[in-house]
Parts: sequence; structure tokens; C-alpha cells
Amino acid sequence: MDQRIIRLYDEYTHKPLSRKEFLEQLTQLAGGAAAAMALLPLLESCSAAAKTHADGLFAEYVAYPGVNGEMKAYLARPGQQKRYAAVVVVHENRGLNAHIEDVTRRAAQAGYLAIAPNALAPLGGTPPNEDDARQLFTTLKAEESLQNFIRVFDFLKTRKDCNGSFGCVGFCWGGLMANNLAVNVPALRAAVAFYGRQPDVGEVPKIKAALQLHYASLDERVNAGIAAFEEALKKAGTRYELYMYEGVNHAFHNDTSAARYDEAAAKLAWQRTLAFFQKHLV
Repeated sequence: MDQRIIRLYDEYTHKPLSRKEFLEQLTQLAGGAAAAMALLPLLESCSAAAKTHADGLFAEYVAYPGVNGEMKAYLARPGQQKRYAAVVVVHENRGLNAHIEDVTRRAAQAGYLAIAPNALAPLGGTPPNEDDARQLFTTLKAEESLQNFIRVFDFLKTRKDCNGSFGCVGFCWGGLMANNLAVNVPALRAAVAFYGRQPDVGEVPKIKAALQLHYASLDERVNAGIAAFEEALKKAGTRYELYMYEGVNHAFHNDTSAARYDEAAAKLAWQRTLAFFQKHLV
């Protein structure tokens, strides 16, 4: 697909570009309205592509107190009742959806108590329409969202199936959240950020967790902050791994987005993620 179309979609999903403006520009780039409509399903997510089954897993929806209302989350773990290291899965700027529940089950299949809170829960949950979900994200207050995700660790401490060893993995909006959780949760042992913006470099010395950072070479918007972040990590002596995946786009791990998903990069990044957790979580 024309890279200009990918960049346009990234601008649409991360900047204040209306759907009308997006469709007008897409039509111009595609060479007509019919071609633009044919491209849309490839750009937008398809929940039917989320395919990791819950066979052999224990899964449930849970709730815990947030700072601005009740937080809700999807939780999955292996079927055997015992204590597991916990992995917090943080969604993109679409809220908790079928894809993130799918990723949560993947983490559970790897032997973790995986939990995916929904940042939009205090606002009524995730709308079925992605445009509506992204619009709700513009109304969230960053500090309240951070505190709501910090509180999931307090919730996990109350569970008999959690051993108190904590990691997190986030994607896009969730990648920034994973970085900020590393700054703000001293008990966090491992944080993995997929194509997430970087935290305030002045906060980097607070990080106690080991970091694993995954970036897409074509993701100019997010990659602009890498150099300063890496310099701060080195200066602070933070343990980190940084991987750049050549020729792929932002959201390359999301297999419900056909235009941006890259199977080889996604599988390699997930293998590295699980190896990282295995190394740092006990």
C-alpha cells in the first residue's frame, strides 16, 4: 500500500483530523471514491481477526476502584489454580477491544496472569465504533488515566493467583503508558513498549524496571523521541533493550489491521517480549 496512505491514516488516528477530511484526502490518494472505500477495511481494524482461543485458560471480567469511577478489565491466566507472575496489557487508543483481549490470552498461554484494564471504563466503556472510541480518548485526563493503571497493581496484590511479580506490555497509547508505569511503579520488574511515545526524559532516573522497546522504522512520529530517550536511559544506567524493525509501520503487531500488520516483525517482537518476561519475572 502507498506509504502516503499509511501516513494519512496515522495522522487521522493520532491527530485532530476529521473523518470527512481523512476520507477526502484518502480519495485523492487512492484515485477515486471506489478505490478509497476498498482500502478502508485494510486500514481499519477487523475484530474477527482476533483468534487466540481461551481453551485451557481461566478468563473473566473484573473491576477495581479507579480515581474517577470504576475501572473494568479483562483477565486471563492458565487454568491451574496457583500463583502466577502478572502482566498488565495496555491497549491502543481504541480502548479494550477484541484484539487486546486476544493479546491478553496470548500472555496467559505463556504462563502469566494477564490483565487488560480499560481506560475508557469510567466513561462507559469501549464504543463499538473506533472513531467514537478515539474521540473519547481526547477527553481523558492523562494523570487520571495513569493513576487508574497504577491502581491495577494494588488490585493484583489482593488476588490469590498473583505472586507479586509484575510486568507490563503496551501498544501505541499503551506503549507510552507502559513507559510511564515504569517511571511510576517501583515494583514493576519489566516493561515492554511497542511503538509508544517516550516519557519525560527528566523522569527516566526513577525507572527501576528493565525496559524493552519496539519501534517501526517507518513510524516517524513516534521515532522522533528515541534519541533523547535512549540518551537518558544510558545516562541513568537503566537496563533496556531497543529493537528497530525495518520497513514496517506503526501498529505492525496488530493483526486486526491488515494494512499495517507485519507477520514476521510481529512474531519476532512477541518472541522477544516473552523471553524478556521469562528473564525478569519470577
